Amino acid sequence: MTLVPSPEAQLSFLTKLQRLFAEGDFTATYKFALIIALADLAVELGADDGGALRLSNRSIAAKFIELYWQQTAPYSTGRAGTAPGVLAQNNGANAAVLTVIAEFRQSSPVATPLSARTLAGYPALIRRVADTVSAQPLQYLQNLGGQRDQFLYERARGVTILLPGVHYCLRRFQPLVQQLARSRWIDHIKRNRLNGPLLGEADDLEAFLFETPRQTLAEIGAGLRLLNGSRCFYCGSTAHEVDVDHFVPFSLYPRDLIHNFVLAHPACNRSKSDTLAALPHLERWLEHITRHHDSLQEIGHTVGRPADRVASRSVATWGYANAASSGAQAWLRAGLYEPVGASYTNCFV
Repeated sequence: MTLVPSPEAQLSFLTKLQRLFAEGDFTATYKFALIIALADLAVELGADDGGALRLSNRSIAAKFIELYWQQTAPYSTGRAGTAPGVLAQNNGANAAVLTVIAEFRQSSPVATPLSARTLAGYPALIRRVADTVSAQPLQYLQNLGGQRDQFLYERARGVTILLPGVHYCLRRFQPLVQQLARSRWIDHIKRNRLNGPLLGEADDLEAFLFETPRQTLAEIGAGLRLLNGSRCFYCGSTAHEVDVDHFVPFSLYPRDLIHNFVLAHPACNRSKSDTLAALPHLERWLEHITRHHDSLQEIGHTVGRPADRVASRSVATWGYANAASSGAQAWLRAGLYEPVGASYTNCFV
């Protein structure tokens, strides 16, 4: 039986990660994308057993395509003195991943990476991105201060193997890892002189790089209203206006999965904010994603967002397990919370 990393080992992992951001050579944004991809896959495919985790390089490439897809589109602030254009992701020639994604989008016009998966040319795109990821960020990410420190993974043909304890730590500290990688990614783009004419005093760069466009959220809301009416998932009240809410908060796991979206009365959405929902809501959500799986998949296909029930359930399992181990509170209704305990994690058994 594999043991989970000790507190000292977890602290050592965080220290090494901090060194990676401080001492790593980040001439492009690939390494930030790789860290995010590994953390996401650890949550979606891993377990809290402290063991190694074997990932195909193509699964990592698929994450790269998802992360960079929006970034192949022109960015524009709309402000005087700036011009629209594709953001530079490195300090020299255009990043190869962006180039191949842009070429794919031009030759096979589709709106989203989910739609791209249905096209005949997609396997070739995955292969090209996987080759680039293998030759560049996977090869060099673990170089710190001019020396190689293999503390995250080892490599075999076509696969990346997260070392024992690593995917446990990536799961446990995923929000922190995401925050560090995204903030450094944004800073890298802002500091790149090639992006000066595009950015100006831009204050919406994070939303453009990483968040679902508002129009897409509106389309998701329309699909959910057809499914459930304009009814709040949490309080059950019907309102003329409802928000699209992340059941597992976006701040905890910043990836948009269709099964994770519910409609919420604005007051409930504001009150719940960035906390996990309490047991009655969790039980109802688990029943909801099973009963309406086919309809949710259809909504995902329509708006071009991932509709993966297994991944959504894995994310929730991870989120509530971490909450239970840390003594967190879950939101029941405005002003009322309850501790996350064994009854929560038992829902996933």
